[in-house]
Amino acid sequence: MQTLISILLLAGAAAPQWQKIDVPTTASFRGLSVVSKDIVWASGSEGTVIRTLDGGKQWSVTTVPGAEKLDLRGIRAFDGRTAVVISAGPAEKGQARIYRTTDGGETWQQVFEEKRAGIFFDAVAFWDRRHGIVLSDPVGGKFALFATDDGGAAWEQLPPSALPPTLPNEGAFAASNSCLTVQGPSRVWFATGGASVARVFRSRDRARTWMVSETPMHPANASSGIFSLLFRDKRFGVAVGGDYAHPEESDLPSVMFTSDGGATWREGTPTKPRGVYLSSIAFVWTPIQDGLMAVGTRGAILSPAKDRWITQGPESLNSVAATDDRSAIVWAVGPKGLVLRASMR
Repeated sequence: MQTLISILLLAGAAAPQWQKIDVPTTASFRGLSVVSKDIVWASGSEGTVIRTLDGGKQWSVTTVPGAEKLDLRGIRAFDGRTAVVISAGPAEKGQARIYRTTDGGETWQQVFEEKRAGIFFDAVAFWDRRHGIVLSDPVGGKFALFATDDGGAAWEQLPPSALPPTLPNEGAFAASNSCLTVQGPSRVWFATGGASVARVFRSRDRARTWMVSETPMHPANASSGIFSLLFRDKRFGVAVGGDYAHPEESDLPSVMFTSDGGATWREGTPTKPRGVYLSSIAFVWTPIQDGLMAVGTRGAILSPAKDRWITQGPESLNSVAATDDRSAIVWAVGPKGLVLRASMR
């Protein structure tokens, strides 16, 4: 499908048109890092990393040496040359690794590997070019966090004692590299699922101390919970999710908001149908005001004014991200080499 065109109009402004971008790979993508309107990186299955420096006209496709059998589900890029990727999978099977490039992907260095049973990398985020964090599923009743202060060249685990204990069956989801998010110089949040209640962990001091809050979402099984988390500032945040095993509709609220930094959460405007599975969320600029774009197995949905949702199209998508300026460009990636670009103007 060449374009995905919204069937609805809101306040006289047409919803964006998605353009399918031809990329010479059939890898499935979950990692997405939008550096600028021109520079975009994505990562995915079979150790694949793609990069454009001209807004999607041309792409480089790289297989990270040694990662040919790994699923690189998280990526964070800083410019056209420097990026960090993580692989998702059981550490005891050699699938928990971190790689880094400083020459645009021509060469990669494996900078970290965990082999302890239970470690499973879910997401990577950076506050700035030097300070970053990786989230893993729990080990011994505590989530495992790893930090770097040199741009990803070296990593070490943060003290588990700083974290509240996990609930039975609680974990995080490596669906879109966005169950973990940061804001400002020191704030960080991550979201969970699989337990009796989905929770959001939060820290104000770059992961040295932690607090945790419950949300209105009560997962019914291990496949449901919060999959993506995003904060516009230190107070206003959005969480989306659902049940990926039953993506068409569930009884769970798939959109939730906070106005106090994650201390309390409330249900947002329901999707139509209610409870569709959403794997990733992004703040986007629209001609009306700043809005939200979410993606999942039903495609993309847009909330131009945070009070309703507009269906964007039927293609299954894993991750969405937007430029942080008024260029108003949105990118989305999905299975089988799917890459989409849209302008919100």
